Amino acid sequence: MGRGNFAAQILAELSQVTETTWVTLRPPRLLPDELDGRALFCSRHPPPRAALAGQDDPGIGELGDIVAVAPVREARDRGVLKAETMVSHITFDGVAWADGSTAPCDVILWCTGFRPALGHLAPLRLRGANGRIPTDGTRALIEPRLHLLGYGDWTGLASATLIGAGRTARQLAAELAVQLWSCLRFGSW
Repeated sequence: MGRGNFAAQILAELSQVTETTWVTLRPPRLLPDELDGRALFCSRHPPPRAALAGQDDPGIGELGDIVAVAPVREARDRGVLKAETMVSHITFDGVAWADGSTAPCDVILWCTGFRPALGHLAPLRLRGANGRIPTDGTRALIEPRLHLLGYGDWTGLASATLIGAGRTARQLAAELAVQLWSCLRFGSW
């Protein structure tokens, strides 16, 4: 779930090895192939001269929000990057939409962007006194099937930075691979 760069890039990779469904609040928009991440960054952070001159920066928002890096382009060309509307709720074995349709799922990845978004987890009553969800590494202590990445130092050293998020994600991927292998081998999660 999510309509930004991380969601599209993760979906592009996962869709090579498993069935995926992409759900978003609003339709995702890929930047044209010829534009790279620098154009997106510059639209969000105008040069100081333009700001000092009082010029409005129209940005490139009308062009898109997702950088079409090679794996994302490949996934788009395979037809994987078709987003469904946001689900209305999570069921015992998957997700459901407002129209009553459902889909089973084993994993939900929630890509919330650069702000810690935890409101969707409120019904689980996971937050501690400090407002954070207590974790051991990335695993929520109260709900061990839930992993949080990118929430600052409480889910991994510098995990809210690009370098730290990559490090934390690699570590989590290795842990989940072992856990999934054990599940497949011994039949329990």
